Amino acid sequence: MFPTPRPELAPNTYAFESEPMVKPTGFREYDARWLFGKEINLMGMQALGMGLGTLIQELGAKPEIVTGHDFRGYSASIKYALISGLLAAGCKVHDVGLAVTPMTYFAQFDLDVPCVAMVTASHNDNGWTGVKMGANRPLTFGPDEMTRLKEIVLGAKFKLGGGGAYEFVANFPERYIADLTKHPKLKRKLKVVAACGNGTAGAFAPRVLEAIGCEVVPLDCELDYTFPKYNPNPEDMKMLHALADEVKRTKADVGFGFDGDGDRCGVVDDEGEEIFADKIGVMLARDISALHKNALFVVDVKSTGLFMTDPVLIKNGAKTEYWKTGHSYMKRRANELNALVGFEKSGHFFFNKPFGRGYDDGLVSAIAICDMLERNPDKTMSELKRALPKTWGSPTMSPHCPDEIKYRVVDDVVKRFESAKGKGEPVAGQPIRDLVTVNGVRVTVEDGTWGLVRASSNKPELVVVVESPASEARMREMFHAVDAVLRTHPEVGEYNQKI
Repeated sequence: MFPTPRPELAPNTYAFESEPMVKPTGFREYDARWLFGKEINLMGMQALGMGLGTLIQELGAKPEIVTGHDFRGYSASIKYALISGLLAAGCKVHDVGLAVTPMTYFAQFDLDVPCVAMVTASHNDNGWTGVKMGANRPLTFGPDEMTRLKEIVLGAKFKLGGGGAYEFVANFPERYIADLTKHPKLKRKLKVVAACGNGTAGAFAPRVLEAIGCEVVPLDCELDYTFPKYNPNPEDMKMLHALADEVKRTKADVGFGFDGDGDRCGVVDDEGEEIFADKIGVMLARDISALHKNALFVVDVKSTGLFMTDPVLIKNGAKTEYWKTGHSYMKRRANELNALVGFEKSGHFFFNKPFGRGYDDGLVSAIAICDMLERNPDKTMSELKRALPKTWGSPTMSPHCPDEIKYRVVDDVVKRFESAKGKGEPVAGQPIRDLVTVNGVRVTVEDGTWGLVRASSNKPELVVVVESPASEARMREMFHAVDAVLRTHPEVGEYNQKI
């Protein structure tokens, strides 16, 4: 009988090599993340594979699964430990090897396999690992599946009938690239910078963009799992600034920054200005809603208020719903509503037919932006951006807060703002106009200035975003109002960055 996983084991001990270690907090709302060696070991990852195979049976899915791994020094060994658990639970494993996450999602369709387990820590620092999982393409697990998986793994409630099988799918990246590049060649000559932060996307992004007709300037596309310059994270200002500098140096039309596992794309315009993903979403929504009347979009609660107020979207008859932040939530909601696209401020975009298959792929997003520029041949990226109504918005700010208490802190913040609204107390000097509590709390005051506080789903952090359609000063006033509430909790640490 396989041992019950333990939450802690000391490295370099007999126990560490002979017992599974799985820290419970690694099971997040819609995927799993651990510090390898400190919070999970290889036997722990084997236990996760056994648990995932058991859950697949419970869900009634065909026990076939696609696996892949990102480019980190330890990801391949972690994947093979996971595979050994899946085999023990009777799964047939289709291994596509080194991959970006959307390549494994594509494989579910191309190989006609219902389930997926991608070993990746995405944009997290080195030392982190994790798994993105699903059993119903194009969706990935949400809280219900992750809660059940946690119960199975931590309780060692495995069903291990054996009978699994393994197949390595040779040259699968070529199939993925061929699918993306069936796209007609661009008529407009575009010079694009492809920045990959030495992450996995560097093996694929330049080839795809060149194949659709772009002149590509590669930036940090050589794979190097030490990430010598910065983490491959298109929300990280270091990466965006490096991308901006290269766009200006090469006089490129646009810059694309891809995250560590390739499912997100950050954007810099031709003037070297970073465009936050929610504003890119508004630009794409304008373009797409002109082609598809009465288009429906889903956006997350961190996103700009322009999705509701932009005059072009209103004129085109577009409708938008705000939903929970998180790639699994957004993917599921866009699928349920049959929305054309789901836009998440972190850069996860979910294109449904006719643009995509419903999963997030940074390269599909980059191609959509190239298509938008093609359909606007007399406009630069910066001109399309300036055509949007002006707002002042913050980056996604992330003060540290331990996993064990972050949800309790957010619950208290929600109650504080609900109480303020009930009593008619002002926030940032104005009455509260609206509260959205589908995911943390998004508080909007009279002039449309808003602030958001929610718990990060994959790191020991809170998430804070503020925006104002009135002025930069009003945006800062909202930040200070939100931060004042957070400072009543001594467990909340410093921000990774501030406005």
